[in-house]
Amino acid sequence: MKAILIMMDTCNRHMLQVYNSGAKARTPNIDRLAERSLIFDSHFIASAPCMPARRDILTGRVNFLERGWGPIEPYDVTLPRILRKHGIFTHIVTDHSHYMEIGGEGYLQQYNTWDFKRGQETDVWVSSIKDPEEPEPHLGTVFRQYQCNRTRFTDDADRPTPRTFAAAAEWLGQNEGEDNFFLTVEAFDPHEPFDASEEFRAMYPDDFPCFYEWPRYSALNSEETPEALEHLRNQYYATLSMADKWLGKLLDEVDRQELWKDTCIIFTSDHGHMLGEHGVTGKNRYHAWDEMSRIPLLVHMPEDCRAGERVKGLTQNVDLFPTLLEYFGIDRETSGCGSIHGRSWIPLLTGEKEKIRDYAVYGWFGQPVNITDGRYTYFRAAANRKNAPLYAYMAALTTYERYLGCDMPDRVSCGKFLKQCPIPVYRLQMDKETEEAPYLDIGVSRLYDTHKDPGQQNPLTDKELEEKMCLALAEQMELHDAPEEQYKRLRLESYQMKNHI
Repeated sequence: MKAILIMMDTCNRHMLQVYNSGAKARTPNIDRLAERSLIFDSHFIASAPCMPARRDILTGRVNFLERGWGPIEPYDVTLPRILRKHGIFTHIVTDHSHYMEIGGEGYLQQYNTWDFKRGQETDVWVSSIKDPEEPEPHLGTVFRQYQCNRTRFTDDADRPTPRTFAAAAEWLGQNEGEDNFFLTVEAFDPHEPFDASEEFRAMYPDDFPCFYEWPRYSALNSEETPEALEHLRNQYYATLSMADKWLGKLLDEVDRQELWKDTCIIFTSDHGHMLGEHGVTGKNRYHAWDEMSRIPLLVHMPEDCRAGERVKGLTQNVDLFPTLLEYFGIDRETSGCGSIHGRSWIPLLTGEKEKIRDYAVYGWFGQPVNITDGRYTYFRAAANRKNAPLYAYMAALTTYERYLGCDMPDRVSCGKFLKQCPIPVYRLQMDKETEEAPYLDIGVSRLYDTHKDPGQQNPLTDKELEEKMCLALAEQMELHDAPEEQYKRLRLESYQMKNHI
């Protein structure tokens, strides 16, 4: 058995023609894969952003209710390790630079072998004491390190994501004829900075005079005009099209070896990105609108089984773990994978079932906890401005580019706080007064009917429906091992009690 997981970071579902026939971006190779795949229409994140999403995928567990950005924990049981134990060779090739930073430890080491392509974002790669030139005029963010890194790029083949896809194709070529492998191909593009070579920028021309490829994570300001946003999106499209070209090189190797006959190929992302929708750019600071939370999923099954058909049932990235266990014929009960939250897609892929779950629960640590039934989406906000009580649980005291604990010793305790974890973990008190941001309604719960209001522009006022969603959310949080204080933070204790009556 063979499987290939292809991830493109920040791949906006609504900007792909397979999901939006009016999309401007040209992605012939994503379309090419979709023609030979089942297309999932209701696929959602679980935890976000980057590292929480990857921990979900590798562990099959929703982790944003316990902690935010961080490494693989010592007590995590991961998909690559289970596959390795059962004789499946695992390899990852990636240019995702966060794996090499504090807070990204342990992910690559789950695989038999790994290959990292340097140069993305703030990867400390090109070393220059002298400051690089900063483009003027510019909008948005410009990071010194990336300005250094980009001095190594002349055309698209020099850039990290093209090198990632090329290396994955080369690996397949070197291992032609082999069986029992799981290959992860993880491209950082089209994540910001939206930097593509001239060939692809020329596909989306405009007359905007400023350098603008890295949006702020904030509400739009007076400089971020409709013309500026059009240019920003054009930069995104160019980067997406560049990544798509090199995805095609990988698919060419799949063609050459006729791997379509006996290989499961999965294409997805970790989250989307706001490019002016809802009056904001970026992610992480807002309600988990569908632009960020509803993501693409294409699954090719051997022999083009049900190719081109669409799957309506709700799915999430945590489901990948049990899906691949079942695909490789590994028994979930005896595999040693422990308690996982994901549900196998196999019944959806075979057509045996139309759905495997009634709800999807998703979000960012310490922010609203969100739930959807595929039509209605509910964002449940914290009950107070201090966002209390809120604790993060971990054995590894690192997060995004920094260590945790020493700057808050009075807020750290240790004990057996997690029922699925056999060892003591740290518990960090994380509540704090929320920032003043009148343009964000993240402190207010919101309910949407995404069938009638797909852009989530008009919140509903429906007490009966909100009660139903609160009751479902409390039930789902229990199924996903939510720490007890989360019910109090979200003022869901009464719904928790109703579920036990």
